[in-house]
Amino acid sequence: MTVRAGRIDPGLGRRLRRAEPALLYGLLAGFVAIVCLWPLGRLLAEGLSAGGVPSLDALARVLDAPSTWRALGNTLTVSTAGTVLSLVIGATTALIVGLTDVRAKPALTLCLILPLMIAPQVTALAWLQVLGPSSALLQTLGLAPPPGTRNPLYSAEGIILLFGIQHAALVFLAVRAGLRRLPADLLEAAHAAGAGRIQAMTTVVLPLLAPALIAGTALAFVSAIGNFGIPALLGIPGRYTVLTTLIYQRLAGLGPSALSETAALSLVLGTIAVVGLAVQGWMGRGSDVRASGVSGPKPYALGPWRLPAEVLCWAIVFFVLVLPLSALVATSVTGAIGVKLTAATATMANYAFVLFDHAVTIRAFRNSILLAGGAAVLLALVAVPLAYFIVWRGARGLRLLAVAAECTYALPGVVLAIACILIFLKPLPLLGWGLYGTVWIILAAYLSRFLTLALKPAIAGMQQAERTYEEAAIILGAGFLTRLVTVVMPLVAPAAAAGGLLVFLTAFNELTVSALLWSSGAETLGVVVFSLEQSGESTYAAAVAVLTVLATIGLMLLAQAFQRRLPPGTLPWQA
Repeated sequence: MTVRAGRIDPGLGRRLRRAEPALLYGLLAGFVAIVCLWPLGRLLAEGLSAGGVPSLDALARVLDAPSTWRALGNTLTVSTAGTVLSLVIGATTALIVGLTDVRAKPALTLCLILPLMIAPQVTALAWLQVLGPSSALLQTLGLAPPPGTRNPLYSAEGIILLFGIQHAALVFLAVRAGLRRLPADLLEAAHAAGAGRIQAMTTVVLPLLAPALIAGTALAFVSAIGNFGIPALLGIPGRYTVLTTLIYQRLAGLGPSALSETAALSLVLGTIAVVGLAVQGWMGRGSDVRASGVSGPKPYALGPWRLPAEVLCWAIVFFVLVLPLSALVATSVTGAIGVKLTAATATMANYAFVLFDHAVTIRAFRNSILLAGGAAVLLALVAVPLAYFIVWRGARGLRLLAVAAECTYALPGVVLAIACILIFLKPLPLLGWGLYGTVWIILAAYLSRFLTLALKPAIAGMQQAERTYEEAAIILGAGFLTRLVTVVMPLVAPAAAAGGLLVFLTAFNELTVSALLWSSGAETLGVVVFSLEQSGESTYAAAVAVLTVLATIGLMLLAQAFQRRLPPGTLPWQA
């Protein structure tokens, strides 16, 4: 530090203020590189080396194993079939909601997207309570099959059905976004030329929606490839193994000694996901139909067909949402499996047990709230300066790192979990302490996986914010950090808060990442639901699942109340 005449050199303060943007830029770049690039690089190094020397031995052993090819074939089969079902459900509902004058569109949109916000293991558990001899709902209706009857969902067909339901919202969101960008003048021109609605749909609407349909289909496929909760609850009991459950069973059975092979398996799984996204990008470029004009076509008046269209939409909502959740609630208030649910036998004892008496569940609630909340707050705070540099400063380096953040979210969660185990299995260099076997490894994985969920709303908010406020602050002499805290953050705060909420909703009861990272004392709600169901405690598992669904719905409604302050499209369920 420079001192002149007994005082600090004022030039030093000016130099530090000028260096503030570069210092913050470096910190942000380092953060994204650590949480996103480091795990991916470590996974590649482990899967393609042996003892620190480049080697394909682990990958060769994995590819030589018949179990790998069987799991790969099963993965492609159920993911492809489930994606087709998602495409049918999602595209149909999006076209009806987006192109016609059906009523209650906000409620329909919220209900159609809710299955996506519910954790896969909860979806699987709910549907297991719909069918089978232990279904409290079927027993109440007198329709339960005889005891000992195999639940039909323990099969490839069951996994396909739930994949289709779980990921249909991704297609719905993509197609609905495409419809909003649809030029109204082209449709009007087609009708003026004498084209009927069906002809206009096939010659104008569907070609223009091709990129959206491709994007939604690819997202549904990649999500199915990486889904763990549904194949774990349905496939493991049904002896139907996919790649995600094969990785889980190998690591759970053999422990850290199987890390090299599970890393190689993760590379296989990650390659499929990357290929799916690459195919989407390639097909999307080939189908890029650009048009100008007034966006958002005027809804078609269905006339006498409006009621049937509404009945169809609400029937889909009943099938994908109301029916399974009703069965889940029925099981949660049943005293024991096999007991017929009546007004006399209904009980809240299961809720009392998981909330007040069961130490593991109580700890899981605390861990999930702290982990999801901590990740949401940290990522929301980081997302604002990241969005500032990307949007207002045009920082190419951070824009490329943001692509890496998208990769860690797009890749299957078990792949990221294996990468985190590889990084944190041994104490960190120089620091001498490690995260493996603690709750902090799950937080590290959440920061890596969900960064893009917080960043995208912040970028949207920054794109709509008025930069003149910052320019005025510069004229008044405000330094960089002062402008960031007093001008930029207040402008983007609503969007950043929405991004943080999306992170919390996604992380609160996830299983795909924490299934491989949890340890005693570091359980999460997703792990508890999975463990309770696997141990035969379905009533307790149902009670925990219902509580997580209620929390999800409550947070979604809370965000909905503030949607007017958010940039359009910030919340996925915004109508």
